[in-house]
Amino acid sequence: MTGDVPGTPGDVLTLIGSGSATTRSDLARITGLARSTISQRVDALIERGLVEEAHAGDSTGGRPPRQLRLHTEDHAVAGVDLGATHCRIALMDLTGQVIAEAEDPIRIAEGPVTVLDHVDRRVRELLDRAGRPYAALRAMGVGVPGPVEFATGRPNNPPIMPGWNGYPIPDHFATMSLVDNDVNVMALGEHRNAFPMVRHLLFVKVGTGIGCGIVADGGLHRGAQGSAGDIGHIRVSGHDDVTCHCGNSACLEAVAGGHALARRLTELGLAAETGSDVVALVQKGSTPALRLVREAGRVIGEVLAGLVNFFNPEVIVIGGVLARVHEHLMAGIRETVYQRSLPLATHELVIVPSRTGVDAAALGAGTLAIEHYLAPDNINRIVTC
Repeated sequence: MTGDVPGTPGDVLTLIGSGSATTRSDLARITGLARSTISQRVDALIERGLVEEAHAGDSTGGRPPRQLRLHTEDHAVAGVDLGATHCRIALMDLTGQVIAEAEDPIRIAEGPVTVLDHVDRRVRELLDRAGRPYAALRAMGVGVPGPVEFATGRPNNPPIMPGWNGYPIPDHFATMSLVDNDVNVMALGEHRNAFPMVRHLLFVKVGTGIGCGIVADGGLHRGAQGSAGDIGHIRVSGHDDVTCHCGNSACLEAVAGGHALARRLTELGLAAETGSDVVALVQKGSTPALRLVREAGRVIGEVLAGLVNFFNPEVIVIGGVLARVHEHLMAGIRETVYQRSLPLATHELVIVPSRTGVDAAALGAGTLAIEHYLAPDNINRIVTC
């Protein structure tokens, strides 16, 4: 072996999947392993249906080398985005290509059995539509709108998910399932699909509530118990009279979240119950709605300025329902962030609206499943079992 590159079957698959190695000769050169060892690794991956060898490449003489690539036809993963009132599912192959998708209205408050039974049925329907058996489903990723203990996949006191506290979501499905907070999978989906070269990114979801997904050094950062990024309950100045559902006062989401803005517009005599109603009013040119959204941007920017000084991200992505009027929301955010953050931290900082939009969570949940399934340790278990 050369350098620190390991050479287990899982590592070999990673090199093939990333495009770093496309032939057996490439693998031998990169890993330093003997050709006989490389052949054993590759043959085992082919036997398990994880790799295929075809399509002759260029040759400098003699027999042209055969190209190695991931075998995707017999494998699939599902990315599931569960919101307060919707279910989006993306069926993907192991490269992340979406091969079938669906979106349905369903209320998360109907409880875990009803909602997860619906997910299971829809995933099976999507597999049928894509012409793949259920056995082809290798893993599922599920994003939910509440705190999650990632190690167990159990929601932890989620405020808008009655009946879900402590429910073992992975046990509901026959295939390996991973569960995470929705904003974490949004951050993963945005990073992998729109900003793959960025090492440090914050994804801020501004919807009914406000949360933040953190990509640190290219990987998702969840913290010790999975609650990293819960910025919605950071205290903001000047709003001591605003009570949050968590029991504290002046929490960011109680001041600047979609529900909070809808409530304030209602008090002004405008019909608004949700963040989507706020967006609709802004799009119709409502002056009070425009003013409140820009003010919300400034308040959010106050919190983000502290995060910029602390974390020093390269990119901040704004997503969620209020991002649909991002030009007004982000005007307030940018104004405060660039005013209150250190010049070194903002010198190359980019603040942009989400590029993956409503697909961010489903794509991210699918990516979570793919990366877990293709992780070297998991592949080593598959190959040796």
